[in-house]
Amino acid sequence: MKFEVTILGSSSATPVYNRNPTAQLLNCNEKFYLIDCGEGTQQQLIRFGFKANKIDFVFISHLHGDHYFGLIGLLSSLHLNGRIKPIKIFAPAALAEILELQFKHSETVIRYPVEFVATQTDAPAEIFENADLKVETIILNHRIPCTGFKFVQKKRLRKLIVEKLEAEEIPVDCYPLLKRGADLDLPDGRVLLNADYTTDSDRPKQYCYCSDTLFDETYFESIQGCDTLYHEATFLHEMVDRANQTHHTTALQAAEIAKMTGAAKLLIGHFSSRYKTLQPLLEEARSVFENTELAIEGNTYTI
Repeated sequence: MKFEVTILGSSSATPVYNRNPTAQLLNCNEKFYLIDCGEGTQQQLIRFGFKANKIDFVFISHLHGDHYFGLIGLLSSLHLNGRIKPIKIFAPAALAEILELQFKHSETVIRYPVEFVATQTDAPAEIFENADLKVETIILNHRIPCTGFKFVQKKRLRKLIVEKLEAEEIPVDCYPLLKRGADLDLPDGRVLLNADYTTDSDRPKQYCYCSDTLFDETYFESIQGCDTLYHEATFLHEMVDRANQTHHTTALQAAEIAKMTGAAKLLIGHFSSRYKTLQPLLEEARSVFENTELAIEGNTYTI
């Protein structure tokens, strides 16, 4: 099953040449989940070959503009392009008021249902579940209420050893029960042990998205042992005082968090516009956590 994330925007606060404000597109089994929606997200979707109309779920971490200023334009374009299927938005409660006010004064009546779910910041909570994954909030420590999101794959059914089933002429109507882990007694007296005809499915993966936050151990339990951790790394550690003032994290701190929480891989992003080249941030993070990559716009990372 496909489980991967494409970076649409990796800049903090303001866009700079070749870097846009934060946005990511998660693909889980060809269902698409937009994570934050900074200015320019529509253009990035077009640039990297994604159809906006395939996005059915949007997750907004907090209400600083570099994380949601692209949303009104995206929703408006979907309306103008004839969308009729619902879209579901998970975001701080105040965003509903912002959207309502914008559409009121532009006299826009969105032709498709917009389902809004207000996120809470008092404790982590499961906010979404379907056949492919479940999503939980991560309570972060920023200047305003802010959540990250943990995307957890569902365990898939067992894999059939089709060649063996066909060779022994096992009836096809037995396959669904075998995939579910059942042992079967056939009418001809044969006993089918599930372990002989199936193998276990892949271990479910976890993607943790940590938006703007101070280095704060209170959220470490929520991200423990994830397969891919995306963590903001706005500054080099020489600017840790500035990071603390603005409730952000340094590249060194992001790497320490990945190491402390047992992440398998770290993606760093949300880079300050002061950095024209990102290599120093990567080198700083890798000095603590070797399996670190930069969140480069247009790149797709398998989780």
